[in-house]
Amino acid sequence: MPAPSATALLDWYDIHARRLPWRVPPEDGKLGILPDPYRIWLSEVMLQQTTVAAVKSYFLDFTARWPTLQALAAAPRDEVMAAWAGLGYYSRARNLKACAEAVARDHGGRFPETVEGLSTLPGIGPYTAAAIAAIAFDVPAAVVDGNVERVVARLFALDTPLPDVKPEIRRLTATLTPERRPGDFAQAMMDLGATICTPKRPACALCPWSEPCLARRRGDAETLPRRRAKAERPTRYGTAFVARRYDGALLVRRRPDKGLLGGMLDVPGGDWQEDTVPDAQPPFQADWKSAGEVEHTFTHFHLKLSVQTVEVGDRPPPNGCFWLDAAAVAGEALPSVMQKAVGAATGASARRPRRHVPK
Repeated sequence: MPAPSATALLDWYDIHARRLPWRVPPEDGKLGILPDPYRIWLSEVMLQQTTVAAVKSYFLDFTARWPTLQALAAAPRDEVMAAWAGLGYYSRARNLKACAEAVARDHGGRFPETVEGLSTLPGIGPYTAAAIAAIAFDVPAAVVDGNVERVVARLFALDTPLPDVKPEIRRLTATLTPERRPGDFAQAMMDLGATICTPKRPACALCPWSEPCLARRRGDAETLPRRRAKAERPTRYGTAFVARRYDGALLVRRRPDKGLLGGMLDVPGGDWQEDTVPDAQPPFQADWKSAGEVEHTFTHFHLKLSVQTVEVGDRPPPNGCFWLDAAAVAGEALPSVMQKAVGAATGASARRPRRHVPK
């Protein structure tokens, strides 16, 4: 049985590489055009827990607005958080800003070129450090994301379930990674998992590693990598108070930096609790109306929010809150779950007869 060949995979990549806005195509790389470490870092942070399709527009918006690391480092944090809204896992946005500032301040605006140096920066873990080192600086580091895990688990027919098999996958990936073109090899592995060695119905006949793939020979490639049974997500309940001023401004508050949705804006509401809807108090006394319920699923739990809404005149915001101008609401750092709540309230307002609310 032939061994997996890095050359065979790179030959496949030279023809079939995906065209992505942060990537230097293989033909350009052969001409000596180097990847921009800033763009590689930004894309890798955005791609954590997120799909390529979802990231493309955010990446283009970010790089148009902040084309260099220095520009991002100098940007107001609230603007960065607002531009991130909708990508989820908002600690990444806080770390993104902190990392840009650290590189600009402590490294002369240049990313360290080693896995070890990159690992000292905010928000850069083992995977991201390896990816930046390999793709931006041609360091022969083993880059293992979800696509690579699937490819390697099938290639070597690894029956141990995730996450226990991760160290073995990382070790085997290191044995496959070549000294020549390690960045292209890492991206080729990702592309192979994304386009050929897919979770369902892998296109084994088109795979450059079809012959050495042990799972294909066994006929059970689609079952790998194996996973432990997931625990059922609990459901939590809460209330969102959506207050609109006569001019369309929205009452919001800034969440603490630490914790879920840290640093983002949200509408007032109580704690989220399991098993029962907590008795949340509105931010001020008014004729609050029900706008129904919205649902949102986080990594570890499912959330059901009862939405209460009211339209008011020109009144000062309560402590800890402020009025966000109507023109800024759509572009501000409202996480997806709060966008749903505001959408429900807006729909309920549209269905009710409108009346003038005096100043």
